[in-house]
Amino acid sequence: MPTRDPVADLRRIAFLLERANEATYRVRAFRSAAATVAALPAAELAERTAGGTLAKLPGVGDVTARCIAESLAGEEPVYLRRLETTEGTDLKGAAAALRQALRGDCHAHSDWSDGGSPIEEMALAAVEVGHEYLVLTDHSPRLTVARGLTAERLRKQLDYVERLNEALPDGFRILTGIEVDILADGSLDQEDELLARLDVVVGSVHSNLREESPKMTRRMLAAIANPHLDILGHMTGRKVSAGGEGDRAHRGGRTRPPSTFDLEKVLAACVEHGKAVEINSRPDRLDPPKRMLTVAVEAGCLFSIDTDAHAPGQLDWQRYGCERAALCGVPADRVVNTWSAERLLEWTAGHPAAE
Repeated sequence: MPTRDPVADLRRIAFLLERANEATYRVRAFRSAAATVAALPAAELAERTAGGTLAKLPGVGDVTARCIAESLAGEEPVYLRRLETTEGTDLKGAAAALRQALRGDCHAHSDWSDGGSPIEEMALAAVEVGHEYLVLTDHSPRLTVARGLTAERLRKQLDYVERLNEALPDGFRILTGIEVDILADGSLDQEDELLARLDVVVGSVHSNLREESPKMTRRMLAAIANPHLDILGHMTGRKVSAGGEGDRAHRGGRTRPPSTFDLEKVLAACVEHGKAVEINSRPDRLDPPKRMLTVAVEAGCLFSIDTDAHAPGQLDWQRYGCERAALCGVPADRVVNTWSAERLLEWTAGHPAAE
């Protein structure tokens, strides 16, 4: 397969980012990588690519190294393909259309765990933002810092939601759910009998986020294969400042680097088992990063654009997720919460057990 010119590809990416008025540091990263590669002998470039040491070069990071490797392999870098695909697209219009298509939110918390408001207030706020359903996903037992629900408390919540639904406005309902911890061995932190009763199960990693990549990969693959899990929540576990994704934007804010795992294997498992990747809309998460989200689109994944809301006003944060989804070319028909509640429940009930 003939190679492409990685310098030209990096410069093209920088140009498109600049034209889109992206952050200066991001543009500079690609221009710096292009300058480094241009000054490097072809033999050393090939050797470093084969050995996976491109990111050790000055001015080259993980993202630019991936672009270089893809270009040398004769492939248009995924990052560039995403930019070219959305070039000329009315991204604001596309994001607004996607937000309009959303019929619910599949990840929200109440004061039964670490949310700040009663279930009723969260439900009425969801009605106000135009939703037909809200999935209540309070935390599971192991997350004691968030007052995770024991099996007994979850059963009480299910009874409470059943009564509450009878009093809510016509055309809206709360769907039962949980944000269940993905434990160290990949099992889910709640009784199987209860998980089977729930409408939607979001599974997230909240502990040992700095595990080595092979262990984290095995952990995530085991959870994805579990028939009870429907949505993989905030996939990397990262925290960013509300100002943006770049290191400079993070300074002074509470940050946490993303977990490391084999992205291709995790996404392939989501496709194989029919599970959705969450696009977490929280300004302090924005998870997964755009480069991963683009790869997930290419892999054929389903998605769920969720707020992870812990207060009523946060239910309007979906627009942030929609903006990222539009930028990365996420098709609306692959977003599970653009579906009716009936179709969503058919999907969650249809995951076959792993063989």
